[in-house]
Amino acid sequence: MLISGLLLALTIGIGTAPAAHAATIGPGFGSVDDVGILGSYIGPDGTQVYCMDLGAPGPWGNTTGPVTVSDLESQSGSRLTETDLAKLNYVMAKWGQSGDPHVTAAIQLFVWSIADPVHYNQHGMSGDDYYITRAPAANRPQILANLAQMRAEANANHAVNPQVALSITMTDQYAGTLTVSASPASLSGTVTLTNAVFADGQSSRTLGPGSFPITGTPVDGVPSYQIEAAASVPSSGLGARVNLYDTPGSQRLLGGASPMGLDAHAQSPVIELDFQPTITTQVSSRFVAEGDTFRDQVTVGVSKGTWIHLDGKPIPVVTTGTLYGPFDEQPTEADTAPTGAPIAGVVELELTGTGSYAAPETITATESGFYTWVWQIDKRAQGDVAKYLTDSFTDRFGQVAETSIVPFQPIAASKANQRLVVPGDAVTDTITVSSSNGVWLKIDGEYVPVMFEGTAYQVPGTLPPMQAPAIDPAAVPVGTVTVTATGPGTYTSPEVVLPNAGFVTWVWQMRLASQSDGVRDYIASDWADEYGIPVESTSVRHPVEITSQLREYNVHDGGRAFDTIVTSGFPANHPDFTGDGYWGPDAKEVTHTVYGPFATDTVLTDDLDLTDQPELTSIITPARNGVYQIGYTDEDRITPTKPGYYVIVSTFEGDDRVQPFQSSPADVRERFYVPETPAAELPVTVITQAAPAALVGEPFQDTALVQGTVPEGASLVFRAYGPQPEGETPVCDVEPFFTSQQIPVPQAGVYYSGNTAAQSAGNVYWVETLYDVDGEVLSEGKCGAPGEATVVTNGEELKVTTKAVPNVVLGNPAHDIAIVTGPIPEGTSLVFEAYQQDGDEPVCDAENRVFDTLENPIAVTRPGEYRSAEVVFEKIGTYYWIETLLNAEGESIHRGICGAPGETTTVSEVQITPNYPDTEAPPSELAQTGANGWLIGLGAYGALALLASGGALLFGRRLAKRREAAGFVREEDGGEEIVTLEELLDQ
Repeated sequence: MLISGLLLALTIGIGTAPAAHAATIGPGFGSVDDVGILGSYIGPDGTQVYCMDLGAPGPWGNTTGPVTVSDLESQSGSRLTETDLAKLNYVMAKWGQSGDPHVTAAIQLFVWSIADPVHYNQHGMSGDDYYITRAPAANRPQILANLAQMRAEANANHAVNPQVALSITMTDQYAGTLTVSASPASLSGTVTLTNAVFADGQSSRTLGPGSFPITGTPVDGVPSYQIEAAASVPSSGLGARVNLYDTPGSQRLLGGASPMGLDAHAQSPVIELDFQPTITTQVSSRFVAEGDTFRDQVTVGVSKGTWIHLDGKPIPVVTTGTLYGPFDEQPTEADTAPTGAPIAGVVELELTGTGSYAAPETITATESGFYTWVWQIDKRAQGDVAKYLTDSFTDRFGQVAETSIVPFQPIAASKANQRLVVPGDAVTDTITVSSSNGVWLKIDGEYVPVMFEGTAYQVPGTLPPMQAPAIDPAAVPVGTVTVTATGPGTYTSPEVVLPNAGFVTWVWQMRLASQSDGVRDYIASDWADEYGIPVESTSVRHPVEITSQLREYNVHDGGRAFDTIVTSGFPANHPDFTGDGYWGPDAKEVTHTVYGPFATDTVLTDDLDLTDQPELTSIITPARNGVYQIGYTDEDRITPTKPGYYVIVSTFEGDDRVQPFQSSPADVRERFYVPETPAAELPVTVITQAAPAALVGEPFQDTALVQGTVPEGASLVFRAYGPQPEGETPVCDVEPFFTSQQIPVPQAGVYYSGNTAAQSAGNVYWVETLYDVDGEVLSEGKCGAPGEATVVTNGEELKVTTKAVPNVVLGNPAHDIAIVTGPIPEGTSLVFEAYQQDGDEPVCDAENRVFDTLENPIAVTRPGEYRSAEVVFEKIGTYYWIETLLNAEGESIHRGICGAPGETTTVSEVQITPNYPDTEAPPSELAQTGANGWLIGLGAYGALALLASGGALLFGRRLAKRREAAGFVREEDGGEEIVTLEELLDQ
């Protein structure tokens, strides 16, 4: 727009003459008395003035003035034009007060040439040439040069009517142009702006004609304003006017007119204002917990103008904050939100000026994710004040500063990959991981890695665990593994070996402290699943052991066989568990099937297929730990009807807590034989084995195996002597402290002394005596014989007994078992060693050691059975085992004896079976004696048959060798070795 100021009119006034004084001569050349004056006079007001009328008397009278005039006649009667007056004014105003005579002389020539041109040029030549002669010749060129300059400038710059004009043109509400026009163009003056500044930031400048950029500076908050410009230009030497000095009767004097003020003013139309509010935000917290509210700090600014006020109050502007999310990672910054972006909520905020505002806390974090704010001001929604807004405003989507993160909660659902295993098996668990509160977050496009820790716990007791939030305090960790999940999905854990029977349950947890620093803040909190979840549990099924001992090996045709079944390994509460919906109920029964007859026992091997084998009978016992006598009632009688070999096979089908079990048809202890009646009689022998140890007051007894042909009316008496101090020579020629009843011995078999007890500690020595019907001694033991001493102690002590696998076929594995009782020092461990024997003397040193577990000792933490690793011996022969207990420092606190009973494994090409001579048949009737507990598996007539066939030499040599090694030899046995009944059974 064009804004023009009003032209300022030239104002001319007639001054009041001062008091009259005679003029005097000023700077110049010449003199009054000679050629005349060429220069200035000093007027009554003290200014330099110049002669107007050539030839008139000098102004030596009473000179008055000055009076400013714009109308003037020359002395020749012609009126001076406005141009003449303007030029005279310009030259006299600019140079008239000079003290240089060269200047004042030039001015005088200029004044005469215009104010009195007739007289000036009446000498037949130019007045310049004529009057210049008043000045010395040397000064004339300078005077004339000054005169020429004065004429040139006067022609160019004189102003008959000087004017200054202003105009304001605006390109927008703030940017504009001030245009200054002047006549003459040389004019310049001070221009002052109101509500605006020039480019240099100032509101006032000295300007000449031209266009100048300006910027509006309205008062903050006003809805409209105007820009004003005012110019004040000094007008010295401008205008068709001069100052006149009059001396009556004398020449008139002229001077430059008094300066007049030139003013100009311009004003813009009313400029309506608007402003542009802007918003930046910063979330109050980068991370927001689930359930908390989102908080945003809004900072309001203005990118254009200032916040407009009406009636002294800032106008209200409503802004809308939209919280987009959840996203699984930081959104990419963009001008607008993607189409279909999820919205968590919207809030409104009223703005009344620049500054900081807290967004309403009305949006709750309900799930994990990245949430980003976008704030918007919609001009169309502002009602009456919309006109004051330049435009709508929307900030950018996805700015990091405007984004909050709700951490995700990793969880895992696991399932044991192995439902049923056995001790020593390795198991794994499969975990399916996810976020329970929304998306699994990402950083830079990659899922946040989370480490889960899984621990397999041995459940206390024998029943499945009860599901509970907390881990059973009695549960024992078996192994801990970790799985790092790189996003939701399914993962398989590393293996954990389960050494012990029972139930094992996995518990998985995720701990913040275990996560790396860079991801910990993205995870909500610790997590752990419940203890005892059925699908997270594994049953390490108990290995059941069913051992049995037939009372006799030989049973006559039509007779009865008796068996003692020892069932162990079942949980103590088996078979009472009825199931819980996930784990099945206990199997209730163990079946003992009598297979036979077989023509030869060579078919009774471990891998014998029993499907189509002959069955004599089957007997059921409970699937519960205990000792079961079978064959003693009509319901479970075992009566073979045909000669041949029979074997009892015990079978347990297995259940969720116990492994299936089937005894081997090759077990010689489960065989009996129905032979033909033998015709030979064999000598009577007695082998004994006393209880090796007992506590004071605890019952113990002696056991005797009577073999050979027992005469009718024979009886057996046991006597116990002591207790005697350990280390002293056994004494048995005193009164025994215990004498058994006279026990009838109708036939070969096993006989027991009955229980006795000692009331003090020491060694008790047993002597057994076999009498005939007349009381004559048939056989009698010796005082202190090996195997015939019971060590009585005051309290419980650490004890180790062993039972190695007695016989194996070459290529099959063997092992040793140590039964540890008594108090066990902390840090105790157990190692096994096996030694191959090449001669009759037991030798156990490094040269013949073929197996050991020295590098892998077994931790002994409580009383119980501990089994060595399996070993397959490479050669046929005899191997002696030695067990050693070590304390925490690795020092031996117990070591077995080389060749000790129960510590021998014999390796043969085929399974060892009884071998009877072809010429004689075994006896047809055997003794049916014995008591509760284990029974000897090698019947008396079996022993007789062995003796008759040369077996007596085998036993005799071994017995003699061992007794010699023990330092004791019985006269009547000719050096036969004292061995245990179990050892004879094993052989």
